[in-house]
Amino acid sequence: MNVNALIPTVDWRALAPFTIVVCTGIVALIIEMLRPRRNNNLVVGVSLFGLLVAGWSLFGMLGGPSDESFAGMILNDRFGQILQLVMVGSCAVCFLFSEPYLREKRIPFAEFYPLALWSTAGGMLMVSSKHLLMVFLGLELLSISLYCLAGMSRYESKSEESALKYFLLGSFASAFLLMGIAFIYGETASLHLGRISEVLGAASASPLSTIGAAMVLVGLGFKLALVPFHQWTPDVYQGAPTNVTAFMAAVSKVAALGALVRFLWAIGTLDTVWFPLMWWVAVATMTVGNLAALVQNDVKRTLGYSSIAHAGYLLVGVLAAFSAPGRVSLDATAFYLISYAAMTIGAFAVISLTASGQHEGTRFYDVRGLWKRAPWAAGCLVVFLCSLIGIPITSGFFGKLLIFQAAFDAGLPALAVLLAVNSAISTYYYLGIIQAAFVTEEGAVAPRFGKPSASLNLACAVCLAGVLGAGLFAGPLIRGMGTAEVGPPVGVPVQDPLTIHTKNTSD
Repeated sequence: MNVNALIPTVDWRALAPFTIVVCTGIVALIIEMLRPRRNNNLVVGVSLFGLLVAGWSLFGMLGGPSDESFAGMILNDRFGQILQLVMVGSCAVCFLFSEPYLREKRIPFAEFYPLALWSTAGGMLMVSSKHLLMVFLGLELLSISLYCLAGMSRYESKSEESALKYFLLGSFASAFLLMGIAFIYGETASLHLGRISEVLGAASASPLSTIGAAMVLVGLGFKLALVPFHQWTPDVYQGAPTNVTAFMAAVSKVAALGALVRFLWAIGTLDTVWFPLMWWVAVATMTVGNLAALVQNDVKRTLGYSSIAHAGYLLVGVLAAFSAPGRVSLDATAFYLISYAAMTIGAFAVISLTASGQHEGTRFYDVRGLWKRAPWAAGCLVVFLCSLIGIPITSGFFGKLLIFQAAFDAGLPALAVLLAVNSAISTYYYLGIIQAAFVTEEGAVAPRFGKPSASLNLACAVCLAGVLGAGLFAGPLIRGMGTAEVGPPVGVPVQDPLTIHTKNTSD
């Protein structure tokens, strides 16, 4: 027997970004153990440098062909590389404003940085996996770190409550995911998404495979905050430290959506079973998220429900691409993910200014007069919220327009109309936040704000450049994304929905 034939080939270049992020987290943790107390500057610098190297490595691979590694369990393709870049960039921007926020809140735990790095690495593994076991490992690496991060503000009961709630509900979701993986393995005798697609494509859907797919979708739907698995989102967003909330809102959603896309394409032969269900999930997610946000009086809870609604928008793009693989791609969804990460992190970065000492007021009246204390941050907040609404010329407008067009092209006009209606509904609560930041009541007690730091202003500038730059150069950005090969289901034309079309979206 040839022993070398049993050893899987490993393309270390494909695994380089993931490896760099993991090793950076280890180095950051060692530095944290040896550093002088209350001085995390070295940890922040090392963490940002590691993310920069990982991002540079990803950029270097964007022009190369798609290939597999680690016995076919890891897929190095354009779609996965783009999502990894979004997560690496999101983590770096969160690090920019985290240190002044943690100091203002008197949270002296530099463990935030290695935990966030490992969580990012878990998300990177999820979006690049073609094997359900690797998806689960990535999900757990992402989640366990987030459980710890959510409870970092130990002197606040709401932070401890959010961490406990997130842990308990996340454990149930992981259990569903594992059970679903077991059922699918029992039906297909494989955990590889390519093999699963072949087996399910050659036979009609069985109860075992249908139940297994449903359970996996529950686990991924929890991370993506899809209705009815969304209940944790507003509570955890409100209770967790604001920098953790920003990180969670961007990185976790990108990772979950990437894994969901690959899994849905693998079980595509179950379209008669799950497609109508996912259609209603998208409708419910958009509607529940926006309607619940209308009655909130806390900015972080409002943005939490907003993130639920945006998960519904993203799901519309995914369903459109799956429904018409020959006509519609996932270019709109990929573009909207980039836009969503920039405008969401930017909004939470500005909200972090409400921290003053150990006090952090995030209710609407706690942001009154922000324009007087931090005019630059308040102006950026207006742009971020306008992008979340979908006002031209922001990237949020073009992202929603692309998804709207994709739904129509795929023959899903009802989803397109409901997306437009829900986007109009969201205008009310976004404008409510803007009004609160620019209104000062005579005789009222002025809220306390933290001092805007240079790093926070830089984070706002980066997000602002992302929101406006992606909007102004939407066409070239989409044309440069390239393709990704996931493997179409048997019986479906070989036209991958992840193909990024080269048409001019500015027409």
